[in-house]
Amino acid sequence: MEFRPIVCLSQDYVKGTRIADSQLRKAILELPDNKTEHLPGYLPLVPGMPVLLTENIAAELELSNGTRRIFRQLVYDELSDDIQFDKAVFSNHTKFITQPKYALVEFSSCKLDSELKFDIKELLSESLSKITKVAKRTTKISIKRKALPLTPAYSITTHKSQGQTLSKIIVDLVTPPGPVEVA
Repeated sequence: MEFRPIVCLSQDYVKGTRIADSQLRKAILELPDNKTEHLPGYLPLVPGMPVLLTENIAAELELSNGTRRIFRQLVYDELSDDIQFDKAVFSNHTKFITQPKYALVEFSSCKLDSELKFDIKELLSESLSKITKVAKRTTKISIKRKALPLTPAYSITTHKSQGQTLSKIIVDLVTPPGPVEVA
């Protein structure tokens, strides 16, 4: 059985309507995370990969920003368009999911009851992004983005790792060239 990479696309809206213009949609999907309140346009997912939760959903249930867990499965609308969005970055046989419903993530220490029922739509993140360049001129638009509140966690910064118990780590002790800054 051949493995087919999966990339979950954010759902971007202008004035309540999904963006239909392919050039504008591609430009918005490719915005860096720091311009979209850390909601990526493209979210690559592989079953078994570590992920970080990027939203505070329920801190009392240990579902908070920075919680590191394991991605298991993406549930999505089968009618999702199978369109190639970024051939320069992703392989030709990548499956792009445009209508994700939810992600199944293993939270081994979570205090949720296994029979708990909830509406996943309430957990989808919404964020605003304000500026994008289209056709070499700056145009200000307001965009509503819905995306799964996850990010790959194969590596994490020292800030995100604070307070976590990790079974194995690799620390790069090589000092980068240039002046040393102390916070």
